[in-house]
Amino acid sequence: MRIVIQRVKSASVDIEGVRKSEIGEGLLVLLGIEDRDSDEDIDFLCRKIVSMRIFNDAQGVMNIPVTDLVEPAILVVSQFTLMASTRKGNRPSYIRASKPDFAVPMYEKFCQRLSSLLGKPVQTGVFGADMQVSLVNDGPVTIVMDSQLRDSF
Repeated sequence: MRIVIQRVKSASVDIEGVRKSEIGEGLLVLLGIEDRDSDEDIDFLCRKIVSMRIFNDAQGVMNIPVTDLVEPAILVVSQFTLMASTRKGNRPSYIRASKPDFAVPMYEKFCQRLSSLLGKPVQTGVFGADMQVSLVNDGPVTIVMDSQLRDSF
């Protein structure tokens, strides 16, 4: 499971010109899923997301987790292209990305677990939809994590 976490001032998802989800200050999480991912990967990444101290304290030091914000908010968007392999040629291969029969339940579990840890529902995109994601990255702060490389953290 691979994620890109972006600290945002705001983020939203539109589908066919209609606003599906929107958050103010918080985190935009892009999520890629592969077949070897498990509930342990979900738990590991979700705990990291809510615990990561990447919001500024009064001294301007990144020392506050999303859960300590006045209105904590997270928007989760599925993104199979995070699993792209670019080792050969110029066309990325998405062979590692899970098919919907595995990925959709994992995406839903991920969002449920993250909501539970956040203490409120996370906002979401729609799995497999053609989405337009807008964001105002704050900092910019962008962090990439792969649950298969958790020993590296």
